[in-house]
Amino acid sequence: MEDEAGGASMGEHVEVNGTTLWAESRGQGPDVLLIAGLSDPAEAWQAQLDGLSDRYRVIAFDNRGSGRTPLPERPVSVGMIADDAAELLRALGVDRAHVAGFSGGSAIAQELALRHPEAVRSLVLMSTWARADPYFTAMTRFWHWLATQAPDERAMLEAFFLWIYTPRAHANGMVQHIIDDTLAFPYPQSAETFQRQLETFMRHDTLDRLPGIMAPTLVLAGELDMATPVRLGRAVADAIPGARFEIMPQEAHQPFQESPDLFNARVDAFWREVDGHAPPS
Repeated sequence: MEDEAGGASMGEHVEVNGTTLWAESRGQGPDVLLIAGLSDPAEAWQAQLDGLSDRYRVIAFDNRGSGRTPLPERPVSVGMIADDAAELLRALGVDRAHVAGFSGGSAIAQELALRHPEAVRSLVLMSTWARADPYFTAMTRFWHWLATQAPDERAMLEAFFLWIYTPRAHANGMVQHIIDDTLAFPYPQSAETFQRQLETFMRHDTLDRLPGIMAPTLVLAGELDMATPVRLGRAVADAIPGARFEIMPQEAHQPFQESPDLFNARVDAFWREVDGHAPPS
């Protein structure tokens, strides 16, 4: 397989926790685990796999039900996927990693830090939440029926991405490019799998347990994020001892794709600080 930059992909199937995960690993250096969100395969992190692998060993994987990793018939929990992540690190010979989770992946990252604290060197939570509020619940219920009631998959993505990307990304053609890539992806996610994965994330609730996270934590929220608004990220940061909370101006739900240089520079500075290579910002 070739990546978007034309280089050889370092992807492999890894047997963990009773399933087979697809994982990609790039670069050398301190270990970084990237955990994607709802329906996103490892390719969602392309700009980080490409942009951070000159300094880190960057690992991304397909969650259960995304890309090349199957969704089992039995119910799936966020905790189960967190256990997948911990076992993946062990299978790849990683003792501890800087963990960055986005949206649903941030829910998995929270559980990973709670269930397997020895595996987490630091935690970056992008577009995160700890407990659904009424707005979040109504929004995700809408996404659930949108998956099967939209006229076609392109119409579904056009509607869904209104919550995900900034107005500028809709105006400059980026969203249409992402939709085209999604529709051309050789490992599509069915509407039923999207709904089941969404149901898993809708049940996420760690608010009362977050004080148990001891890893250095950076919580990032997009100023324009409608899916996981600033208030939800702030509640997460307030509950984790010593966590930092930062708002990314003029960004929405997925800034690591829309503004990858900005995102990469921020997480790099945080990881360097955690590892003792840079003064506190």
